[in-house]
Amino acid sequence: MHRLLKLSLLLIWLLSSCGQQDETGPVDVRWDQESCTRCAMAVSDHNYAAQVRGGESGKRTQVYKFDDIGCAVIWLDQQSWKDEPRTEVWVADHRDGSWIDARTASYVTDKITPMAYGLGAQAEAVDGGLDFAAASKRVYEVEEGAHKHRGDMHQMGNMDTMDESK
Repeated sequence: MHRLLKLSLLLIWLLSSCGQQDETGPVDVRWDQESCTRCAMAVSDHNYAAQVRGGESGKRTQVYKFDDIGCAVIWLDQQSWKDEPRTEVWVADHRDGSWIDARTASYVTDKITPMAYGLGAQAEAVDGGLDFAAASKRVYEVEEGAHKHRGDMHQMGNMDTMDESK
């Protein structure tokens, strides 16, 4: 009888986990205790952090955390699942740190951000603000300009593959 109960509970658990939907939305960040997925810097600035939720088809989504929207944009572009409908990108509002949808946010420039991409997000449109596509383009302009001249040290998240001859 005890074995039958265990098997029944196991079967119920398996069936319930198969039907679970992926969670959505941003998650809590353990500030100063978690590292940026791309550059390995501490995620510590409540007003410029970002999160990406996604993953390969057929698998549960995962949440990846970033210290700057620039790191999130570049990292996400390298993922095969970046354009899947279930992929979410969240960014902190530069004024109060609340999480907003990065793809619908308006971005202001000339902010002092953790990785110097200079973009602050807010939910409301602002004169001269950038949409997500324009903000992403700006990220790559910064990456090719100022970051390239600094020796790409912001990519330290995978130090084993860094070319020390640079």
